[in-house]
Amino acid sequence: MFWQSRVRRHPEFNVGMRDFGPQALGIVAWGLMIGVAMVNSGMGTLAAVAMALLVFAGSSQLAAIPLIVAGAPAWVILATAFCVNLRFVVFSLHMRPFLIHLPRWTRLAAGYFITDNGYVLFTKRFHVPGRTEDERLAQVAYLAGANSLNWASWMLASLAGIALAHSIPPAWGLGFAGILCLLGMQCSLASSRLRIVASLVAGVTAVLVYHLPLRLNIVTAIAVAVLVCMTAERFKPMPTPGGHA
Repeated sequence: MFWQSRVRRHPEFNVGMRDFGPQALGIVAWGLMIGVAMVNSGMGTLAAVAMALLVFAGSSQLAAIPLIVAGAPAWVILATAFCVNLRFVVFSLHMRPFLIHLPRWTRLAAGYFITDNGYVLFTKRFHVPGRTEDERLAQVAYLAGANSLNWASWMLASLAGIALAHSIPPAWGLGFAGILCLLGMQCSLASSRLRIVASLVAGVTAVLVYHLPLRLNIVTAIAVAVLVCMTAERFKPMPTPGGHA
């Protein structure tokens, strides 16, 4: 359904692309930096292209690249990538009611294309699943429009970074541009006190255990943040009927 002409012709498709437009430049900077990093880390061109096309997850790629180069065990690489992108399990659970009417393979494709930016934009525009066929079509069209521009921006930038890795001067500061892009995503996602706490706990933990080998400080930071937030959720006061918490 994502590729049907009626989805591409729907007005919401263009709205999705328009809403994502301001973020496209950040995605280009981030994708270009990842492409350069893959090649400069020692990965072959074919492997770098395959990783860009198949993984499509900048944070996981950035975490996995040094592990691959260092010859880390496969389970460590997979566990690190899984933990870094664990948030997409939550995204998927939230998006399920919006996409459950689609065929299974279409839902799997949607899972591949959905990123932090697209998820945030979609959930800001649509708060409840569509009840009619027209409403569901509008939601799918918006999601397809935003994700299409996101995917195209990322892939073109990543492939350009791979092709130009040995020609781009370090003075361009692409790594810093990528960090700014991630900070922008984090700020847009930190929309509650608990999420802000999770960000702070994970950041502090990652710095404190930075000496751990194989980038295990990332896995440790995520685990500590999850445990802290789960504990905080248990002691969170429940709202009283007809009142506020």
